[in-house]
Amino acid sequence: MLVRDAMSTVVLTIGPAHTLRQAAALMAARRVGAAVVLDPDAGGIGILTERDILNSVGLGQNPDAEHASAHTTNDVVFAAPSWTLEEAARAMAHGGFRHLIVLDRGETVGVVSVRDIIRCWAPARQQVALLH
Repeated sequence: MLVRDAMSTVVLTIGPAHTLRQAAALMAARRVGAAVVLDPDAGGIGILTERDILNSVGLGQNPDAEHASAHTTNDVVFAAPSWTLEEAARAMAHGGFRHLIVLDRGETVGVVSVRDIIRCWAPARQQVALLH
């Protein structure tokens, strides 16, 4: 199975000036764990995850005063839609993260998460177990 089969094509995109509270509200409303941050001044595409917001709040920072730009990961590992789920899982495990932005010809076309991969793998493995 490929990344294109598992990824979410509805991508939450925010700007660097969004506060962490705004980002969290948008992520909660969309039921996603990450937002793509488009910041032309910082080199283009970054990612803000629920873990980034949690770490900030855990440090006592004010989510109404903290901006996405200060918590965005800009050194992003991107996936291609043609990657296998195994390749995506390997990249996530190696990098210690749970989301990959999926690029096709330089354009953001989706986000794939560990949860997306598990959803794809679990039914296939259950079917195999039922056959034995």
